[in-house]
Amino acid sequence: MACTIEKVLADARTLLERLKEHDTAAESLIDQSAVLQRRVAAMREAGAVPAEKKMESQINRIFEMGEVMRKAVQVDDNQFFKVQEKLAQLELENKELRELLSISKESIEVGKEDLPDDDAQVSK
Repeated sequence: MACTIEKVLADARTLLERLKEHDTAAESLIDQSAVLQRRVAAMREAGAVPAEKKMESQINRIFEMGEVMRKAVQVDDNQFFKVQEKLAQLELENKELRELLSISKESIEVGKEDLPDDDAQVSK
């Protein structure tokens, strides 16, 4: 194997060309990788944003439903207190009416006792 300078220079040129080709291919792969990473990041953002918006929307709906439930409980409580108040009024009224009825019955009985018997008057 005789090594001549011309052969060494030719081999060096060939190696240099291959190195440039590999360097160009590596740069191309790096560029493609960067493009893919940007696309993946964009896809993630695009996919994440709707998911986050959807989740935020669902959370807002849950809060709205909670607020509606709170208002419904307040309405129910108010209605319950009104019913209880009315019931207490009716119970008091019923008690007073029973007392009046009792007094009325007593006065009728007293009035009957004060009246002379029809039989007693007829026999006289």
